[in-house]
Amino acid sequence: MAQSVASTAAKSSYSTPPPSQAQMAAPVAPPKKDPKLVDNWKTRAAEELTDAEVLAMPDAEYMNDKQMAFFRHKLVQLKLDIHNSAGETTEHLREDTVVVPDPADRATIEEEHALELRTRDRERKLLKKIEQSIARIDSGDYGYCDETGEPIGVGRLLARPTATLSLEAQQRRELKQKMFGD
Repeated sequence: MAQSVASTAAKSSYSTPPPSQAQMAAPVAPPKKDPKLVDNWKTRAAEELTDAEVLAMPDAEYMNDKQMAFFRHKLVQLKLDIHNSAGETTEHLREDTVVVPDPADRATIEEEHALELRTRDRERKLLKKIEQSIARIDSGDYGYCDETGEPIGVGRLLARPTATLSLEAQQRRELKQKMFGD
Protein backbone atom coordinates (compact mmCIF):
# COMPACT_ATOMS: atom_id res chain seq x y z
CA MET A 1 0.00 0.00 0.00
CA ALA A 2 2.80 2.41 0.89
CA GLN A 3 4.47 1.77 -2.45
CA SER A 4 1.44 2.79 -4.47
CA VAL A 5 1.05 6.00 -2.47
CA ALA A 6 4.72 6.89 -3.02
CA SER A 7 4.40 6.04 -6.70
CA THR A 8 1.30 8.22 -7.11
CA ALA A 9 2.94 11.11 -5.26
CA ALA A 10 6.01 10.90 -7.48
CA LYS A 11 3.88 10.89 -10.62
CA SER A 12 1.76 13.85 -9.54
CA SER A 13 4.76 15.96 -8.55
CA TYR A 14 6.54 15.43 -11.85
CA SER A 15 5.87 17.92 -14.59
CA THR A 16 7.59 18.27 -17.91
CA PRO A 17 9.46 21.48 -18.56
CA PRO A 18 8.24 23.59 -21.48
CA PRO A 19 10.05 22.79 -24.72
CA SER A 20 12.97 24.99 -25.64
CA GLN A 21 13.21 26.80 -28.96
CA ALA A 22 15.54 24.08 -30.26
CA GLN A 23 13.04 21.35 -29.38
CA MET A 24 10.04 23.01 -31.03
CA ALA A 25 9.21 21.58 -34.43
CA ALA A 26 10.56 23.82 -37.14
CA PRO A 27 9.24 23.61 -40.67
CA VAL A 28 11.28 21.14 -42.67
CA ALA A 29 13.22 22.94 -45.37
CA PRO A 30 14.02 21.08 -48.56
CA PRO A 31 17.68 20.10 -48.90
CA LYS A 32 19.85 22.71 -50.58
CA LYS A 33 21.02 22.02 -54.11
CA ASP A 34 24.68 22.77 -54.73
CA PRO A 35 24.86 24.82 -57.97
CA LYS A 36 28.40 23.57 -58.63
CA LEU A 37 27.14 19.98 -58.93
CA VAL A 38 24.17 20.60 -61.25
CA ASP A 39 25.83 19.23 -64.42
CA ASN A 40 28.11 16.58 -62.87
CA TRP A 41 25.56 13.82 -63.54
CA LYS A 42 25.96 14.27 -67.31
CA THR A 43 29.59 13.15 -67.34
CA ARG A 44 29.64 10.46 -64.66
CA ALA A 45 28.35 6.90 -64.51
CA ALA A 46 25.33 6.28 -62.27
CA GLU A 47 27.39 4.11 -59.90
CA GLU A 48 29.89 6.95 -59.42
CA LEU A 49 27.32 9.64 -58.56
CA THR A 50 27.12 10.91 -55.01
CA ASP A 51 23.95 11.73 -53.12
CA ALA A 52 24.73 15.46 -53.42
CA GLU A 53 25.12 15.21 -57.21
CA VAL A 54 21.81 13.39 -57.59
CA LEU A 55 20.14 15.93 -55.32
CA ALA A 56 21.58 18.78 -57.42
CA MET A 57 19.99 17.48 -60.63
CA PRO A 58 17.37 19.79 -62.10
CA ASP A 59 13.74 18.98 -61.31
CA ALA A 60 13.06 18.50 -65.03
CA GLU A 61 15.37 15.47 -64.94
CA TYR A 62 13.40 13.71 -62.16
CA MET A 63 13.67 9.91 -62.45
CA ASN A 64 15.68 9.96 -65.65
CA ASP A 65 17.75 6.91 -66.60
CA LYS A 66 20.75 8.01 -64.51
CA GLN A 67 18.65 8.49 -61.38
CA MET A 68 16.94 5.14 -61.89
CA ALA A 69 20.34 3.45 -62.31
CA PHE A 70 21.68 5.33 -59.26
CA PHE A 71 18.82 4.19 -57.04
CA ARG A 72 19.00 0.63 -58.40
CA HIS A 73 22.70 0.55 -57.49
CA LYS A 74 21.94 1.99 -54.03
CA LEU A 75 19.22 -0.64 -53.42
CA VAL A 76 21.41 -3.51 -54.63
CA GLN A 77 24.25 -2.36 -52.32
CA LEU A 78 21.82 -2.16 -49.40
CA LYS A 79 20.62 -5.67 -50.21
CA LEU A 80 24.18 -7.01 -50.31
CA ASP A 81 25.01 -5.33 -46.99
CA ILE A 82 21.98 -6.96 -45.36
CA HIS A 83 22.93 -10.38 -46.72
CA ASN A 84 26.51 -9.95 -45.44
CA SER A 85 25.34 -8.96 -41.96
CA ALA A 86 22.97 -11.94 -41.90
CA GLY A 87 25.92 -14.24 -42.56
CA GLU A 88 27.86 -12.59 -39.75
CA THR A 89 24.90 -13.10 -37.41
CA THR A 90 24.81 -16.80 -38.19
CA GLU A 91 28.50 -17.11 -37.43
CA HIS A 92 28.14 -15.06 -34.25
CA LEU A 93 25.27 -17.22 -32.97
CA ARG A 94 27.25 -20.39 -33.68
CA GLU A 95 30.27 -19.08 -31.77
CA ASP A 96 28.23 -18.21 -28.68
CA THR A 97 26.72 -21.67 -28.11
CA VAL A 98 29.05 -22.27 -25.17
CA VAL A 99 27.25 -23.44 -22.03
CA VAL A 100 27.64 -20.83 -19.31
CA PRO A 101 26.96 -22.03 -15.76
CA ASP A 102 26.09 -18.61 -14.33
CA PRO A 103 22.38 -17.84 -14.91
CA ALA A 104 23.00 -14.08 -15.13
CA ASP A 105 25.66 -14.50 -17.82
CA ARG A 106 23.44 -16.95 -19.70
CA ALA A 107 20.54 -14.48 -19.56
CA THR A 108 22.76 -11.71 -20.92
CA ILE A 109 23.90 -13.87 -23.82
CA GLU A 110 20.32 -14.93 -24.60
CA GLU A 111 19.15 -11.31 -24.51
CA GLU A 112 21.92 -10.31 -26.93
CA HIS A 113 20.89 -13.15 -29.24
CA ALA A 114 17.24 -12.12 -29.05
CA LEU A 115 18.14 -8.53 -29.92
CA GLU A 116 20.30 -9.65 -32.82
CA LEU A 117 17.55 -11.92 -34.15
CA ARG A 118 15.00 -9.11 -33.84
CA THR A 119 17.30 -6.86 -35.87
CA ARG A 120 17.67 -9.55 -38.54
CA ASP A 121 13.89 -9.93 -38.68
CA ARG A 122 13.55 -6.22 -39.37
CA GLU A 123 16.21 -6.53 -42.07
CA ARG A 124 14.31 -9.48 -43.58
CA LYS A 125 11.26 -7.24 -43.90
CA LEU A 126 13.44 -4.51 -45.40
CA LEU A 127 14.76 -7.00 -47.98
CA LYS A 128 11.20 -7.55 -49.16
CA LYS A 129 10.73 -3.79 -49.57
CA ILE A 130 14.04 -3.54 -51.43
CA GLU A 131 12.92 -6.25 -53.86
CA GLN A 132 9.64 -4.39 -54.40
CA SER A 133 11.52 -1.14 -55.02
CA ILE A 134 13.78 -2.81 -57.60
CA ALA A 135 10.67 -4.20 -59.30
CA ARG A 136 9.19 -0.67 -59.31
CA ILE A 137 12.37 0.61 -61.00
CA ASP A 138 12.00 -2.11 -63.63
CA SER A 139 8.37 -1.16 -64.27
CA GLY A 140 9.11 2.60 -64.28
CA ASP A 141 6.92 3.38 -61.25
CA TYR A 142 9.79 4.11 -58.86
CA GLY A 143 9.89 7.61 -57.41
CA TYR A 144 6.16 8.29 -57.65
CA CYS A 145 3.63 8.13 -54.82
CA ASP A 146 1.32 5.09 -54.76
CA GLU A 147 -1.63 7.18 -53.54
CA THR A 148 -1.32 10.45 -55.42
CA GLY A 149 0.98 9.67 -58.36
CA GLU A 150 3.07 12.76 -57.53
CA PRO A 151 6.87 12.63 -57.36
CA ILE A 152 8.15 11.43 -53.98
CA GLY A 153 11.23 13.62 -54.24
CA VAL A 154 14.92 12.85 -54.54
CA GLY A 155 15.69 13.98 -50.98
CA ARG A 156 13.15 11.56 -49.50
CA LEU A 157 14.34 8.71 -51.72
CA LEU A 158 17.94 9.33 -50.69
CA ALA A 159 16.91 9.12 -47.04
CA ARG A 160 14.58 6.15 -47.57
CA PRO A 161 15.13 4.41 -50.93
CA THR A 162 12.19 2.05 -50.33
CA ALA A 163 9.63 4.87 -49.91
CA THR A 164 6.39 4.38 -51.85
CA LEU A 165 4.51 7.42 -50.56
CA SER A 166 5.23 11.13 -50.77
CA LEU A 167 5.93 12.87 -47.49
CA GLU A 168 2.42 14.37 -47.36
CA ALA A 169 0.72 11.03 -48.10
CA GLN A 170 2.86 9.28 -45.46
CA GLN A 171 1.96 11.95 -42.89
CA ARG A 172 -1.76 11.51 -43.69
CA ARG A 173 -1.45 7.73 -43.32
CA GLU A 174 0.35 8.03 -39.98
CA LEU A 175 -2.23 10.52 -38.71
CA LYS A 176 -5.06 8.13 -39.66
CA GLN A 177 -3.26 5.26 -37.91
CA LYS A 178 -2.80 7.39 -34.83
CA MET A 179 -6.45 8.47 -34.78
CA PHE A 180 -8.11 5.18 -35.70
CA GLY A 181 -5.51 2.59 -34.75
CA ASP A 182 -4.14 -0.07 -37.03
